Amino acid sequence: MGGTSLTTSSNTRGWTDTVWSGAGSGCATYDAKPSWQKDTGCANRTVADVSAVADPNTGVAVYDSYRSATGWMVFGGTSASAPLIAATYALGGAPSSVSSPAWFPYAHTSALYDVTSGSNGSCGGSCLCTGTTGYDGPTGLGVPNGTAPFTG
Repeated sequence: MGGTSLTTSSNTRGWTDTVWSGAGSGCATYDAKPSWQKDTGCANRTVADVSAVADPNTGVAVYDSYRSATGWMVFGGTSASAPLIAATYALGGAPSSVSSPAWFPYAHTSALYDVTSGSNGSCGGSCLCTGTTGYDGPTGLGVPNGTAPFTG
């Protein structure tokens, strides 16, 4: 699960994602690279497949009416991005019993917004820590553009 910073933009989408400086990235120690993951950054599985907004400064607005200090707050990290991706998978529908949902985004890369700029600063400009065209470590294949990348 990758993480992005989200800012308003004059493009047709109205938003631009960049690599969040706090996003993690890297190579799995024990998980073999699946056949559908084609990046060359890691001999084993590369950590992020897709991403969503995770920067607490540009994250998800939540209204809290429960605590004594009620009102709008902004949350980030995997506490924001993981539920967004899980919900998008759920909206994509139930997978077939013989499928592997983790590969769905790899079969539908054109239905993801590619994140091509920014860095988490942890590995000196390589694709494992810098946003680039196509797959990169901190944002995977990109952020959802609808449910198509999560359907199978």
